[in-house]
Amino acid sequence: MKRVYSSGGVVFLGNGILMLQKINGDWVLPKGKIEAEEISEETAIREVREEAGIKAKILTPIGETSYRFKNYWSNNHVIEKKVFWYLMKAITTNTHPQREEGFISAKFIHWDNVVQLAKYDDERDILAKALEIIKSFEGV
Repeated sequence: MKRVYSSGGVVFLGNGILMLQKINGDWVLPKGKIEAEEISEETAIREVREEAGIKAKILTPIGETSYRFKNYWSNNHVIEKKVFWYLMKAITTNTHPQREEGFISAKFIHWDNVVQLAKYDDERDILAKALEIIKSFEGV
């Protein structure tokens, strides 16, 4: 089994959380593979910038998720993916979804709606943890 390590961000601005919409309609968080000579924090910042066009700074780690999937382009090999997640605050506000990666929209979604909008269970869990942290910062 091949292991792949990725990193991503839950990026907030006010009461909005950055989400990306894929061409198939799914809403996901920005994340991507950790490159050689890169630490997970650098990856999170780079992926948010590349996939959504947003500059952001890391505030704190949120946690990790792991899942397995079959790589249909590589003889159905099972891949185990581990994702390191960071809570990030947006520095810029104008989004530019990375169309080459299949993203058609990048928006800040109100935090009351973001958990149920997320496609994957692991991302919903990370969003719930991130919202707890954000609300403790904001005193909400």
